[in-house]
Amino acid sequence: MRNFTCVQDLGDLQQALKEAFEIKKDRFQFTGLGKNKTLLMIFFNSSLRTRLSTQKAAMNLGMNTMVLDVNQGAWKLETERGVIMDGDKPEHLLEAIPVMGCYCDIIGVRSFARFENKEEDYNELIINQFIRYSGRPVFSMEAATRHPLQSFADLITIEEYKKTARPKVVLTWAPHPKALPQAVPNSFAEWMNATDYEFVITHPEGYELDPAFVGNACVEYDQKKAFEGADFIYAKNWAAYTDPNYGKILSTDRSWTVDTEKMVLTNNAYFMHCLPVRRNMIVTDDVIESPQSIVIQEAANREISAQTVLKKMLMSL
Repeated sequence: MRNFTCVQDLGDLQQALKEAFEIKKDRFQFTGLGKNKTLLMIFFNSSLRTRLSTQKAAMNLGMNTMVLDVNQGAWKLETERGVIMDGDKPEHLLEAIPVMGCYCDIIGVRSFARFENKEEDYNELIINQFIRYSGRPVFSMEAATRHPLQSFADLITIEEYKKTARPKVVLTWAPHPKALPQAVPNSFAEWMNATDYEFVITHPEGYELDPAFVGNACVEYDQKKAFEGADFIYAKNWAAYTDPNYGKILSTDRSWTVDTEKMVLTNNAYFMHCLPVRRNMIVTDDVIESPQSIVIQEAANREISAQTVLKKMLMSL
């Protein structure tokens, strides 16, 4: 596997899951694989789980790791071609990227949607430039439209906790005070569509996701109806996708907050969220603190998803 930006890059999903569970049994069985290999992790945006889990995964494989915080520990980088660089950005990404490639064997990139230009966001300008110009294998640590390491960890978690062969999984929009990208819900939908689960997306009108990611999911605008009989509830906020409201907050309706009353409608469902989570906006205290909350276990599996991906990339070097 040369690059990793979406579920299709993994190849056989069941085989990838098998490898993930093999790694989870013994994280240190492949420590020789990354010997004398270096991972460069580049962050255009902040991170907690992605940074720690990916670095730990690389260390488990014996890799050296370097972390670069763009715009904090480095020069501010210009990303547009044709720009007269007379502002506060003294270096262009097109020079920086191949230089970065000189110092490492694999590159991880984290760069969120900017909500300035929908076409630019959905064409994945930043990570695609790394793939094109770095000369190195590249993987996404969350891009403008997808967060595949998170979604892989989500899938691993569902596989661990499911009680039926074909669980009902519900992705629900929930309110948030800030405009958030569609990367996590897009990616989660894409990965769920790659399984044979019963998959439902519920959100207020106006929050429709890109149909390319919705795929075969059932879209239900009545949240309570969507929750009925669910085995897993995955809560996440996202800003509007459709024009002319791209990147905007259309609602902060607290009636969409996941609470105990709604969870009672489910099949004793597990509660999931990628974290960080706004308590009593996205989910109430009692739900996230309940025995059915598996957000910590889900976060722990970020190490496993990252290590599985890095292992496959190292084996192709």
